[in-house]
Amino acid sequence: MKKKLIGLALSAAMLFSVLSVPAFAAVPEESADPALTTEQTAAEEENCFFTSSSTEEEKEPNSITYVALGDSICAGIGLTTVQYAHNLMGVDVSFNFKGYPETCYVGQVGKSLNLDRDHAINLGLPGVMSKDMLELVKTGTMAEMNTLSGCQYNYPEFVDYIKSADVISIQLGSNDAFVPTVVSFGEATNWKSEDLASIVLSGNLRSSSKETEDALNESLKKLSLTRSEKDAVWNLFFSGMNKICENAYPESSSNLRQIVATVKELNPDAQILIIGATNPVPLLPSWSDYFSKLNNYEKQLADVYGATYVSIPFAQTELDGHPTVSGHKYIADKIVKAIEAQQ
Repeated sequence: MKKKLIGLALSAAMLFSVLSVPAFAAVPEESADPALTTEQTAAEEENCFFTSSSTEEEKEPNSITYVALGDSICAGIGLTTVQYAHNLMGVDVSFNFKGYPETCYVGQVGKSLNLDRDHAINLGLPGVMSKDMLELVKTGTMAEMNTLSGCQYNYPEFVDYIKSADVISIQLGSNDAFVPTVVSFGEATNWKSEDLASIVLSGNLRSSSKETEDALNESLKKLSLTRSEKDAVWNLFFSGMNKICENAYPESSSNLRQIVATVKELNPDAQILIIGATNPVPLLPSWSDYFSKLNNYEKQLADVYGATYVSIPFAQTELDGHPTVSGHKYIADKIVKAIEAQQ
């Protein structure tokens, strides 16, 4: 199976997620202490799971309400028991608001802070782009379907959740580049990649079940590309990606600013955490540049609005671009530390 994936990647017929490596392989942000080497910093970040911290102390139950805004990373896609149902507008993930996997970072934050699921709420929406989230935090509804992602979410309770929260985290930005890339890959292959993309986006790529293996084999068989399709894929990797990322950054940064401003207006007393982005494809320079600029902008945004920027450069990810269980634990640990620093 692995040989097939590598062969397809080399022939430019594989979805760009095959180029993904764990996010900590990307160049980390500089340490505040210049004496620390990259290896030392990485070791400290990874070993934080095994050291004693105040998060292990008994917490007063439900002392705060934590609300997490985000995309499929926040929702826990790729982990088990993500709660959703199909409806006429795509999928309904409202079941996951409180029925999320305990291993996603929202669940692990709740466990560390002794919060039940009425006080640790997961508003992660698979496929959501920043422009969609902007509509949702303003009105609780998307006026129309996002034709790129195929999603249309309508949750009026979003606004109430934001207003009632003590801590609100915002994790967004990846889909502004990722979704157009998946669509462009589909167009380049005349949608022969559609089934494979569905497996990747659903998080099922990491499943070892026979059903997933059979589905993956069938999707790979369809990736027998013509010469013109191969040329289109190469063009996407070497020039198309640059255009996608160049177009995504102005929109992402503008929407993120408005999202933070709206959340601040709805709940001026809440602690706002802006979660940094991880780069699931550091082998592609255009993506590295996009995420570097996005993270730098988020730091500035946090300063302007009195929020806290939470950097997560070493979050481990799978080939589907979503964090592993350890990756979620790492993100949760960083969030808990940011919350406790304000208490």
